[in-house]
Amino acid sequence: MLTSVAAAALTLSALVPSGGTMVETAPEYVTVQVRTVNGSGCPAGTAAVAASPDRTAFTVTYSQFLAQAGADSEPTDFRKNCQLTLDLNYPQGFTYGIAKADYRGFAHLQRGAVGMEQGSYYFQGMSPTARKSHSYAGPYSDNWQATDATEWDAIVYAPCGEQRMFNINTELRVTAGTSTGTSFMVMDSTDSNVSTTYHFSWKRC
Repeated sequence: MLTSVAAAALTLSALVPSGGTMVETAPEYVTVQVRTVNGSGCPAGTAAVAASPDRTAFTVTYSQFLAQAGADSEPTDFRKNCQLTLDLNYPQGFTYGIAKADYRGFAHLQRGAVGMEQGSYYFQGMSPTARKSHSYAGPYSDNWQATDATEWDAIVYAPCGEQRMFNINTELRVTAGTSTGTSFMVMDSTDSNVSTTYHFSWKRC
């Protein structure tokens, strides 16, 4: 079910890379509003967006994004997903893409079980980025962290002069395999630090 989230404007500045002729300094202002959230991994009120302390990115924290399998788990618990739709506003003459995405969480996987995180993002009306997945095999009981980085010449930017919604898709999946007992993977960490960070890359149109 598509659930509207109270829009919260966040002022951000860009991640400015050290190389790449197409990349410019950040615009004077950027605001990000969360328009909708949809998915079994992020029921209403369980996903929050906030600016990072250094204002070079935006972060997403989930409080119920957990997939599990084995023992008394429900058949649908093995896969959880979340889609966020964001509305970004910034000065004319600029466009943006995502240079890097950092995912983190905690996993407890029995021997024989496998956990997987997968993410992609795309602009409204455009093809999604290639889905990048990261797998973890049991026995495993620790924090996990995965980074999807894009080469500067391969970053997909929003069309110049157009305001398009930005969509983020994330998924967690746990397969019990030959394991006994319950295995789970959560998009968060045991110390409650921010789970996912998206870094901007800007260029002039």
